[in-house]
Amino acid sequence: MSEPLVRIESLGYRYPSAESDCLRGVDLEIEPGELVVVAGRSGSGKTTLLRACCGLVPHYHGGEVAGEVEVAGLDVRDHGPAALGGAVGLVAQDPETQVVSTTVRGELELPLEMRGSSPAARARAVEEVALALAIPQLLDRTVDTLSGGELQRVALAAALVGRPRLVLLDEPTSQLDPVAGDELIALLRRLNEEWGMAVVLAEHRLERCLTAADRVVAMAAGRVAFDGDPEGFLAWALRTDGALATPGARLFDLAGLGPPPVGVKRARGALRRVGIDAPRSPIGPPATNGANHRGPPRPADPALDARDLWVELDRGDSPSDVLRGVDLAVAPRERVALMGRNGAGKTTLLRAAAGRLAPVRGRVSTPRGCALLAQSPTDLLVRERVDEELPGEVGRRALSAVDLGWAAGADPRDLSGGERQRLALAIVMAGRSDPDTLPGLICLDEPTRGMDRARKGELADRVGELAGKGAAVVIATHDVEFAASFADRVVLLGDGGVIADGPAADVLSGGWYFATEVARILGVEGTISAAAGAELLRARLVRE
Repeated sequence: MSEPLVRIESLGYRYPSAESDCLRGVDLEIEPGELVVVAGRSGSGKTTLLRACCGLVPHYHGGEVAGEVEVAGLDVRDHGPAALGGAVGLVAQDPETQVVSTTVRGELELPLEMRGSSPAARARAVEEVALALAIPQLLDRTVDTLSGGELQRVALAAALVGRPRLVLLDEPTSQLDPVAGDELIALLRRLNEEWGMAVVLAEHRLERCLTAADRVVAMAAGRVAFDGDPEGFLAWALRTDGALATPGARLFDLAGLGPPPVGVKRARGALRRVGIDAPRSPIGPPATNGANHRGPPRPADPALDARDLWVELDRGDSPSDVLRGVDLAVAPRERVALMGRNGAGKTTLLRAAAGRLAPVRGRVSTPRGCALLAQSPTDLLVRERVDEELPGEVGRRALSAVDLGWAAGADPRDLSGGERQRLALAIVMAGRSDPDTLPGLICLDEPTRGMDRARKGELADRVGELAGKGAAVVIATHDVEFAASFADRVVLLGDGGVIADGPAADVLSGGWYFATEVARILGVEGTISAAAGAELLRARLVRE
């Protein structure tokens, strides 16, 4: 029997200045060629576990370590990230912090140069990984011109280019559109099967990746709370922590059906066995007819008013139009999900609304002001302590509003990705949540990176509170399930223009990619939530 690729025994870890351990008595083995999904709430220890497997803990982060970690036969206490680099590749939660070269090609060549690979071998490896990740057109781009999704794929390519035995990925689909996210999971499965590469994938959007997993490890309060197959994990999650269950599992549970299905295909098969036939394929993509394209009537007093909006960006070679004639109005109190593929123009639209980019044609206005939370929370975190980022009574109230009062004395860089995201939101909204100070428009760009479903639910509640006070809230997101939880309207961008604009229940059902898991299982237009789907199933079962 082969030796495990990763062997962890009684691992405990505490970050510097932290009041408690982040990992507690972790015992875990990962075999060569396994694909393991690591699940758990925000702050449960997932990211720290990955850092321990590549030597960042403790060699980069410091802190107190107990127990043993051995990777590819190397003791992590004696071998840091550089020594482990030939065997382990890491894609961090914040890829913008891990890219160090000026160009994409330079970023991919760097690990090969450090290993002494020949020029021919470097060129072949860069070309292969660029083709595998569909980024050959990015090779000669400078990294500061990349979108968040493009940057995430470049970071993954840099981790894979040396063909490591183990690749660790922390929320790798968080900034990818649904198509690119599905393609990434398929690629990881193929690399796992054809190259024999072990993959450890920490994710919150489990509906995307459970069908590819051999095994699921669930973390809770720094410990391994579950270790088993995906089917067993979903049953455990429904019993123990419903926030970790997929929408399909919650659909079956609420409808009184079992066992919980792993993925859409198995869910449809289970429904056929009880006499309920879903359509063979979804009804079709979101409608793009003229009425839907135009969206609702333009309000008399819009919080956001864009008319024939054109915005141009220079991606390093020559300026190009990123927004092309966008006409969009958002009324006070509206909750809008702004969706579309990577590069469709979502971030550019939000930045233009906030006055960060000037139109080359047309205009955009926010009569009662705009607050923008940008895509990267680390851009806002410049102090050594959380309470220094948000001093005084206003800061304490802002931290309390996002449930981070306990972290006042912590270093922001030691927080989990979801916690940093909530901290950035608190910084943007500090002192601006009362009706007298509330901006007319609040724009959030991919705010759920690193958040578990429960925290996303809290954010959705917060969005509802802000809208109830009179603000319009526009959130750019690739997370279809999150969009379904907060939005009353979805605007879908494609190639710099609005291609669909309508009620969330219409746009997020009846499609292939921009549809919730429940909508894809049931194939019923307008049914996008587990609760609504379960009600429909119960009625069908009674009739049968």
